[in-house]
Amino acid sequence: MKPLLLVFAKAPLMGKAKTRLAADIGPVHALRVYRAMCAKILREVQDPRWDTVLYVTPNRYIHAGFGGLWPEFMPRAVQNDGDLTARLARAFSIKAPIIAIGTDAPEVKNTDIAKAFKALKRHPAVFGPADDGGFWLIGLTGPVKSGLFEDIRWSH
Repeated sequence: MKPLLLVFAKAPLMGKAKTRLAADIGPVHALRVYRAMCAKILREVQDPRWDTVLYVTPNRYIHAGFGGLWPEFMPRAVQNDGDLTARLARAFSIKAPIIAIGTDAPEVKNTDIAKAFKALKRHPAVFGPADDGGFWLIGLTGPVKSGLFEDIRWSH
């Protein structure tokens, strides 16, 4: 069984993605930034060594293409309701090993993903640390243990 890469993606809708950025540059420019980041990541992370699944929210956009932004050939799954804690817990119950990334790290390359999957062969968890103290990647080798993602402040 191939490892699984989940790309967490919000539907690119005006006022729904990059909302904090929109407060500074406006919703039109924020949406353009989000679409560009999403497109770059989706192009870069596809690789035959793993299965890539677009992990979509809101659920009703599971079949949307957004003018080709979300590739038709890429398998999709819905994130379902809940906060990030609940959505991550569900995501990591699908199969293992799994790596999850968002669309906020456009500099990510498929070589970064390959290194993370390689590290998962030696470690039960991997993280891609972000400059702001958070992370852009999380990977686990087994099903998530109850409570693993609870009591975490996801953004500031």
